[in-house]
Amino acid sequence: MITIKDIARVAGVSHTTVSRALNGNPLIKKATRDKIERIAAEMNYVPNYSAKSLVTKRSFIIGLFFSSIEQGTSSSFLVDAIKGITHILDENYNLTVNGIDGVQHFSNIQPQRFDGILVMSQSDEDNAFIYHVKKTGIPLVVLNRQLEDPGIMNVVANDREGVKEAIDYAVQQGHRKLAIIEGKPGFKSSSERKQGFLDSLIAGRLPLNPDYFAPGDYSIESGYAAMSKLLSLEDRPTAVFCSNDDMAIGAMNACYAHKVQVPEQISLIGFDDMMFARYTNPALTTVRKPIAEISELGITMLIQLLQQPETPPQQLFVNTSLVVRDTVAGI
Repeated sequence: MITIKDIARVAGVSHTTVSRALNGNPLIKKATRDKIERIAAEMNYVPNYSAKSLVTKRSFIIGLFFSSIEQGTSSSFLVDAIKGITHILDENYNLTVNGIDGVQHFSNIQPQRFDGILVMSQSDEDNAFIYHVKKTGIPLVVLNRQLEDPGIMNVVANDREGVKEAIDYAVQQGHRKLAIIEGKPGFKSSSERKQGFLDSLIAGRLPLNPDYFAPGDYSIESGYAAMSKLLSLEDRPTAVFCSNDDMAIGAMNACYAHKVQVPEQISLIGFDDMMFARYTNPALTTVRKPIAEISELGITMLIQLLQQPETPPQQLFVNTSLVVRDTVAGI
């Protein structure tokens, strides 16, 4: 196996210089660093991360923690988050993906195991985990859920405003009977999106029909079941907001099963703008929540914390946007 000492002999420098160059030490001149990196590549050098960890006292592991992997986290949400992070994360790091609800002992979350942690938070119940991480001193960035604590780096999108914009659009198209299929109970995103729905109805002085509030849990199945109940009402809504795109797809399938045409007989709006939203038939009108961009910004801020621990925490907002396609028709 090729070692840094082998590279040092070929390059005519000390093994310390090789080590510093391969770790991107700014004290090493660029010409020297480029030469060493070229020689390392030609010799097919593979870093020994176990030895490197012992020397640098770093794990080279970034932990990505969701509130839950099994409940309330759609596959598209998961993929977009990982895609955004890996687009930025240096190949020297390994990314581990976990659910907070699967962590049995917070005491296992220690600096020896993680160089930094990203929390894709969906629930206030994550706070115990978040504050444990903060207490350990592991560099931390919380994504997706707005925190009240200004002492934690936080990257979020404003779900509430995004939903209000979408419902305002439906109202502009003449809809007055609007329903919502809600998200998973206990998730902050569910309450924020419901509040955006209410904001629009209240601003438009539209009636709040209790029959038009259907429970869901972010799954396709719950969207199908909720829409089936809404379609069974004697006085059906003319437009339905689904709190994520997965439930909107389930709702669209329920309409097809009940021979109700979208958007001619009922309009649909989703949330997230996942990859499949543009390929449904008809293409789904939805609110774009840029999860990949939120994740990119989050990992960028985490890397900055790793390199510059004195970086002051801040709260960064990423805008949502309404994507108008084919599932909303005018009345």
